[in-house]
Amino acid sequence: MAECADRPAPADESAPRLLPWDSAVQAILRCAAARARTGRIVIGIGGPVASGKTMLAERLSDCVISTDAYLPDYDRVPHHERDEPHHADLARLEQDLLALRAGRETRVPVWSFKTHRREGFRLVGPAPVIVCEGIHALHERVASALDVAVYVEAPKEVRLARWRAREASGARGWSVEFASSFFHEVAEPTFNRYAPSYRLRADIIVKNDEG
Repeated sequence: MAECADRPAPADESAPRLLPWDSAVQAILRCAAARARTGRIVIGIGGPVASGKTMLAERLSDCVISTDAYLPDYDRVPHHERDEPHHADLARLEQDLLALRAGRETRVPVWSFKTHRREGFRLVGPAPVIVCEGIHALHERVASALDVAVYVEAPKEVRLARWRAREASGARGWSVEFASSFFHEVAEPTFNRYAPSYRLRADIIVKNDEG
């Protein structure tokens, strides 16, 4: 399998590589190593909710920054706009990723799905591989901080089943009914407006069809 080309990519670069889930980790790390601009590598993993972004991120590194940490306080935005990227603090996310790549510690927000607001900060130190994952990890505001952009996709029915199972476990304090409503009324329609540009920005697309 060919390695990723060094940045910047030419305008006529071929389409992103499509990878199955079980071979994604090593291929992504090889691609990242070929593109690293410093001794540290920043990988962005985007995709719709419950596509497998977090699981993939945790297989790549112990240093994972979620875009969820940069969400707005929900009581400050209309319900249907809660996932809109212009409400998220993506400028801070970009600066935090650049700091980590440069070898500096940074204060990352702590956002609670139980209180729906930012509750403080945690100190994160640099690592050889830094992963940013979340629905807007491939947003243009964050792209300059990434060495490799990965898009994870899965069928809607598979993702909905995963989403419902996660909320049924009580991991975030949401009821299954609220989670299902949020999936259909907020998460899906919002992400679908940005999905084409995120997918186009990806260097690698990972298919995660497993239930």
